[in-house]
Amino acid sequence: MFDRIINLIRKQPKSKTVAKNRLKLILIQDRTLVEPDILEGIRDELVDVLSKYFEFEQSSVEMELHRENESLAFIASVPVTSMKIRHRVGESARTDVVS
Repeated sequence: MFDRIINLIRKQPKSKTVAKNRLKLILIQDRTLVEPDILEGIRDELVDVLSKYFEFEQSSVEMELHRENESLAFIASVPVTSMKIRHRVGESARTDVVS
Protein backbone atom coordinates (compact mmCIF):
# COMPACT_ATOMS: atom_id res chain seq x y z
CA MET A 1 0.00 0.00 0.00
CA PHE A 2 2.88 2.36 0.85
CA ASP A 3 4.32 1.79 -2.64
CA ARG A 4 1.03 2.86 -4.23
CA ILE A 5 0.99 6.09 -2.22
CA ILE A 6 4.60 6.82 -3.19
CA ASN A 7 3.77 6.18 -6.86
CA LEU A 8 0.86 8.63 -6.67
CA ILE A 9 3.03 11.29 -5.04
CA ARG A 10 5.92 10.97 -7.49
CA LYS A 11 6.30 13.59 -10.14
CA GLN A 12 4.77 12.80 -13.49
CA PRO A 13 7.28 12.98 -16.33
CA LYS A 14 7.44 16.34 -18.09
CA SER A 15 5.79 16.46 -21.51
CA LYS A 16 9.22 17.31 -22.96
CA THR A 17 10.63 14.03 -21.62
CA VAL A 18 7.64 12.04 -22.84
CA ALA A 19 7.93 13.59 -26.32
CA LYS A 20 11.68 12.90 -26.39
CA ASN A 21 11.14 9.24 -25.46
CA ARG A 22 8.43 8.84 -28.11
CA LEU A 23 10.70 10.38 -30.74
CA LYS A 24 13.46 7.94 -29.76
CA LEU A 25 11.03 5.05 -30.17
CA ILE A 26 10.03 6.33 -33.61
CA LEU A 27 13.69 6.57 -34.65
CA ILE A 28 14.32 3.04 -33.38
CA GLN A 29 11.31 1.82 -35.35
CA ASP A 30 12.57 3.47 -38.53
CA ARG A 31 15.99 1.87 -38.17
CA THR A 32 14.82 -1.63 -37.27
CA LEU A 33 11.42 -1.96 -38.96
CA VAL A 34 9.71 -2.72 -35.62
CA GLU A 35 6.28 -1.14 -35.15
CA PRO A 36 6.20 1.80 -32.68
CA ASP A 37 3.28 0.33 -30.70
CA ILE A 38 5.28 -2.88 -30.20
CA LEU A 39 8.27 -0.89 -28.91
CA GLU A 40 6.01 1.11 -26.59
CA GLY A 41 4.50 -2.14 -25.30
CA ILE A 42 7.96 -3.59 -24.69
CA ARG A 43 8.98 -0.46 -22.79
CA ASP A 44 5.81 -0.49 -20.66
CA GLU A 45 6.20 -4.18 -19.79
CA LEU A 46 9.89 -3.72 -19.02
CA VAL A 47 9.10 -0.83 -16.67
CA ASP A 48 6.34 -2.88 -14.96
CA VAL A 49 8.62 -5.86 -14.34
CA LEU A 50 11.65 -3.85 -13.22
CA SER A 51 9.56 -1.69 -10.87
CA LYS A 52 8.77 -4.83 -8.85
CA TYR A 53 12.45 -5.13 -7.92
CA PHE A 54 13.99 -1.66 -8.30
CA GLU A 55 13.27 2.01 -7.62
CA PHE A 56 13.96 4.19 -10.68
CA GLU A 57 12.64 7.20 -12.53
CA GLN A 58 10.44 5.72 -15.24
CA SER A 59 10.93 8.66 -17.58
CA SER A 60 14.70 8.02 -17.60
CA VAL A 61 14.40 4.52 -19.10
CA GLU A 62 16.05 4.40 -22.52
CA MET A 63 15.80 1.62 -25.10
CA GLU A 64 17.79 0.99 -28.24
CA LEU A 65 17.67 -1.59 -30.98
CA HIS A 66 20.81 -2.06 -33.04
CA ARG A 67 20.91 -4.01 -36.27
CA GLU A 68 24.19 -5.38 -37.58
CA ASN A 69 24.04 -7.61 -40.62
CA GLU A 70 21.30 -10.07 -39.69
CA SER A 71 21.57 -9.62 -35.92
CA LEU A 72 19.36 -7.41 -33.79
CA ALA A 73 20.44 -6.28 -30.30
CA PHE A 74 18.04 -4.82 -27.72
CA ILE A 75 19.71 -2.51 -25.18
CA ALA A 76 17.91 -0.96 -22.20
CA SER A 77 19.35 1.64 -19.85
CA VAL A 78 17.59 1.92 -16.48
CA PRO A 79 19.27 4.19 -13.89
CA VAL A 80 18.39 2.38 -10.63
CA THR A 81 18.22 4.47 -7.45
CA SER A 82 17.59 1.60 -5.02
CA MET A 83 16.60 -2.04 -4.83
CA LYS A 84 13.43 -3.46 -3.32
CA ILE A 85 13.65 -6.53 -1.08
CA ARG A 86 10.62 -8.81 -0.99
CA HIS A 87 9.80 -10.71 2.19
CA ARG A 88 7.28 -13.53 2.34
CA VAL A 89 5.02 -13.31 5.39
CA GLY A 90 2.43 -16.08 5.37
CA GLU A 91 0.59 -15.76 2.09
CA SER A 92 1.25 -12.04 1.63
CA ALA A 93 4.44 -10.34 0.50
CA ARG A 94 5.99 -7.21 1.99
CA THR A 95 8.37 -5.00 0.02
CA ASP A 96 11.13 -2.94 1.63
CA VAL A 97 13.29 -0.44 -0.21
CA VAL A 98 17.05 -0.60 0.25
CA SER A 99 19.09 2.45 -0.75
